[in-house]
Amino acid sequence: MSLFDFSEMPVNATEQHHHSIGYVQSVDNGKVFIQIDSGEKLQLLRIGSLMAIPAGTGRFIITIVSRIWRHRPKETEQKSESEDSLEDIYTPIPENNGSLLTLLGSVRDRPEGPQFSRSMDDLPGIDEEVFLLADNNLNNFMNVVSSTSKAAQDTPLHLGQFSLDLRAPAFLDGNKLFQRHSAILGSTGSGKSWMVARVLEQASKLPDSNIVLFDLHGEYRNLPYARQYRIAGPSDLASPGPDVLFLPYWLLSFEEMQALFVERSEFTALNQIMAIYNSVTNCKRKQLETDGKREILAQFTIDSPVPFRLNDVIDQLKELNEQMVPGATQGKTKQGDYFGKFSRLLVRLGGKTTDRRYGFMYQAPNNWFEYEALHVLAQQLLGHGLDSYKSTTGIKVIDLSEVPTDVLPVVIGTLARLIYILQFWTPSDKRHPILIACDEAHLYLPKVHETNPLELAAVESIERIAKEGRKYGVGLMVISQRPSDVSDTILSQCNNIISLRLTNPIDQQTVRKLLPESLGDLLQMLPLMDVGEAVVIGDAVLLPTRIKVEPPAAKPTSSTIDFWDRWAKAEAKDLGFYAAISENLRRQERLDCPLPTDPTSPD
Repeated sequence: MSLFDFSEMPVNATEQHHHSIGYVQSVDNGKVFIQIDSGEKLQLLRIGSLMAIPAGTGRFIITIVSRIWRHRPKETEQKSESEDSLEDIYTPIPENNGSLLTLLGSVRDRPEGPQFSRSMDDLPGIDEEVFLLADNNLNNFMNVVSSTSKAAQDTPLHLGQFSLDLRAPAFLDGNKLFQRHSAILGSTGSGKSWMVARVLEQASKLPDSNIVLFDLHGEYRNLPYARQYRIAGPSDLASPGPDVLFLPYWLLSFEEMQALFVERSEFTALNQIMAIYNSVTNCKRKQLETDGKREILAQFTIDSPVPFRLNDVIDQLKELNEQMVPGATQGKTKQGDYFGKFSRLLVRLGGKTTDRRYGFMYQAPNNWFEYEALHVLAQQLLGHGLDSYKSTTGIKVIDLSEVPTDVLPVVIGTLARLIYILQFWTPSDKRHPILIACDEAHLYLPKVHETNPLELAAVESIERIAKEGRKYGVGLMVISQRPSDVSDTILSQCNNIISLRLTNPIDQQTVRKLLPESLGDLLQMLPLMDVGEAVVIGDAVLLPTRIKVEPPAAKPTSSTIDFWDRWAKAEAKDLGFYAAISENLRRQERLDCPLPTDPTSPD
């Protein structure tokens, strides 16, 4: 039994080949131009419609409509052949109608049933008939696509339904989506957060998933299936809870320390870098000697994550800054080579160590300076399956909303780098794959020529993961509303693009550059899509097409506030409410505020 039945197309039944839309006129690499003679047939086509071209017994080439045109020439006047005729006869010239189709793949009949593949044994021939997939034919084909995708994995990733046929579920290949990196792009309000939550929700159903999401605005803090962490804020320094993460400075690479501590525009910057290098190396060496880690002592480097106290480094820098050395005259002293050259550096370090905004880095509790602190952090970042408390740890959301924006790139870059290097040093047969999801990536992964030293460290860490992470089981998901602001190197490594509505022409052009030229026309619909609708193109999907995302059961707290509707409701808030939010600002902590007081109440 054939997959398609083209015997009952809703066009003029008096034509000889009434079941065909048109004929192949010319073929280019990835493109097919077809001739459509009938105006009624032309009206059946829509941008994004699927077309089938027979390619042998039980085999069809599948295409998508990218462009439609109608050239209706003017009617020409001809004289009647009869000299006695008093009326002119008008002979119409046939219309020059056509369509541009993009090749998508082919369907083959197999013993186990029809299967769709993105490969093609041959291109369409000239004058081959072309058929529109509609009604039952469309439904049959979309079911083949769904079943083929579903059969590729025991537990496929279900995002929603195909927009062409909402009866057919849209499945993605989770292996190819995560191991070959992906990007979820869309303007604000397009449903991007719902898409992310949908992916996380589907992954949480797997018994041993492993995802770390960098949450910049606290949108995903209410996901019930995720282990929630947050970077310590000023209110956490005295008594941090088990969900609070610190990122002490000893975890930084030396390059990241330079970005934080040294102002490169200063005349003594090179001296500062050298002095910090020597001081940090000495402090790490002393700590290893104190802990009795002689096997580490013989192999450690400046970048080895060994705990040390920054105050010890500051003391050594102060000594150099005030050092007096013997002079040429006996009994006389003179200023040392570094006398007074570290004054600004010391002031800068002193300010950072006492600023409670940076407490997560400079004022971590004592247990974060123990040798085993890295072991605990590694479990928190890489943990999966069930922990010792019999709770799931696979989906981990790290709330970064309280991190100052000036050090946000360093924080994210350090976390990503730690995940990568821990995976790198894990024996290959013990590696458990992990996905790093970077929300609002445009804020900390900008184009290289626009970066400052702080941002550059984060960009280089994520770029390394984008280029090499697949080899060590580290996947990357870039989430952004401004893809034109994100590093080109990172985006170019994303072999799967999930693009929701994009209204900015520059962003649209950026996404178009990421795709093969033959698929560029599919993105013309980006500004016209509905909220929650996405174009999915890449290795993870068999059919590049639009899908309607199914809303997640647990929704992120990113819903757009309805200004006009809220303004239309009378709400009264007394001084207690505003006093509470003012104190939240002072405490740097979001606590519950008192309910509004009804001014008409007798109380």
